[in-house]
Amino acid sequence: LVLQLSLSTSLLSPPKTPFSLLLHLHLLLWFGFCRARFSFDPAEKMAAPKPEEISHPAMDQLQGLEYCIDSNPSWGESIALGFQHYILALGTAVMIPSFLVPLMGGDHGDKVRVVQTLLFVEGINTLIQTLFGTRLPTVIGGSYAFMVPIMSIIHDPALTRIEDDHLCIQRFLSTMRAVQGALIVSSSIQIILGYSQLWAICSRFFSPLGMVPVISLVGFGLFDRGFPVVGRCVEIGVPMLILFVTFSQYLKNFHFRQLPVLERFALLISVTVIWAYAHLLTASGAYKHRPDLTQVNCRTDRAYLISAAPWIKIPYPLQWGAPTFDAGHCFGMMAAVIVSLIESTGGYKAASRLASATPPPAHVLSRGIGWQGIGILLSGMFGTMSGCTVSAENVGLLGSTRVGSRRVIQIAAGFMIFFSILGKFGALFASIPFPIFAALYCVLFGLVASVGLSFLQFTNMNSMRNLFIVGVALFLGLSIPEYFREYTSKAFHGPSHTKAGWFNDFLNTIFFSSPTVALIVGVFLDNTLDYKDSARDRGMPWWAKFRSFQGDSRNEEFYTLPFNLNRFFPPS
Repeated sequence: LVLQLSLSTSLLSPPKTPFSLLLHLHLLLWFGFCRARFSFDPAEKMAAPKPEEISHPAMDQLQGLEYCIDSNPSWGESIALGFQHYILALGTAVMIPSFLVPLMGGDHGDKVRVVQTLLFVEGINTLIQTLFGTRLPTVIGGSYAFMVPIMSIIHDPALTRIEDDHLCIQRFLSTMRAVQGALIVSSSIQIILGYSQLWAICSRFFSPLGMVPVISLVGFGLFDRGFPVVGRCVEIGVPMLILFVTFSQYLKNFHFRQLPVLERFALLISVTVIWAYAHLLTASGAYKHRPDLTQVNCRTDRAYLISAAPWIKIPYPLQWGAPTFDAGHCFGMMAAVIVSLIESTGGYKAASRLASATPPPAHVLSRGIGWQGIGILLSGMFGTMSGCTVSAENVGLLGSTRVGSRRVIQIAAGFMIFFSILGKFGALFASIPFPIFAALYCVLFGLVASVGLSFLQFTNMNSMRNLFIVGVALFLGLSIPEYFREYTSKAFHGPSHTKAGWFNDFLNTIFFSSPTVALIVGVFLDNTLDYKDSARDRGMPWWAKFRSFQGDSRNEEFYTLPFNLNRFFPPS
């Protein structure tokens, strides 16, 4: 406007000098430029293309899976996939006894028997859970949550005073029987909460917002089992990580006879290649003069499982003798059972998403917890040195292979039982170095965590209330257990260190678990902070229809009991 006024004024007076002529021309040029640059034409604006809207509608069921919970690949493919899940389950099944048995005074033969027993019971519990529990494709494996109370039992003065004669057999057996007794008694927690439907009532306080930190930390909370273990032998751990990501993601479109071989069997192929590479390094003497810790983690012949394993051995209840019972041991173990319950709740919800099923109704979730309590009872009866929980790594493998079939997991359970009886063959696969499993965990635990984050799509993340709850629950769920771990590694006891050992075990076990801390913080904040006017922001309208069995017609397809057992156990 100023430019136009100046030009109009100058045009009224004709140019009298060359300078004024140049000024006239200069103003005319600038006026033309500005008209062209800043002119506004409504017709042009209406003809301009609209920007693309960023909209991703919320999905009840995860899309992109090849096989969902009740659809099955061919038998040959199912057997190969089941064997892949069995190989993955070996990691935890070997790690836990390898750490605990030497502390109990056991030898390599005892370690092999515990590994065999743990795998045998894992197979039974997995079959029970997929048939009569939640019916989700979940492997029920050993749990690290039981490490704290079991370590407390191992260091009990009444057991450490036992003389290490008879090749340490007496101390090992006495400790094993004490752990068995504690597991048998504490299993009643999950049995009562599950079959009485009390856990279903508690689940009414769970919303998608409150469960996001819990499910996410089922994966993120195990970060110390990932790259820190890979770093113990980077020459096989890092190539394993790169190879698995390459096969499962970058080469997933490679097909052989219309089958995505590299994506579907990335774990089997990469483990075989890196295991052969590790054996080549071992045979060539690459680790001959390396420290003992490096040799244990890198060599393929330092597990001493194959030489100590019997050809055939069938685990049976009370094989270690009659369990012993101590009130302090039992109370501390109850905390681990509660932690296992919470971790499994997050695991079941993640598995339902990766199996393209609807979230399990409250009574189905409670039914699964009840059967899991039976599984802990079996663990105590057989003597596995651990309770049981949903295997997070196997849940992640459902997403990596894009196969959420229930039949595949049942076949994997068959492999667990079969190879636990044929000791030598099972020990061969169990001798895979730990850094290979840890490289797989880096991917699979992360995948489980991202499934938890995907529940945010049902909530309003433009709400400051929701941002506060999710952020605080996630941060404290990682920070508090890390504080407990660092404190324990420096002081050789947990932050709770009173004269009441059972009280110490209870608190230290609870706060060692990231999902448990996240549940305490997240669910408390979600149900106390402006909860009356925020039902829609929390995702409750979407969540409510899946609470009851009749709330969604798909529930019957996914969660109905086999053999027409719903007649005797109708949905509540």
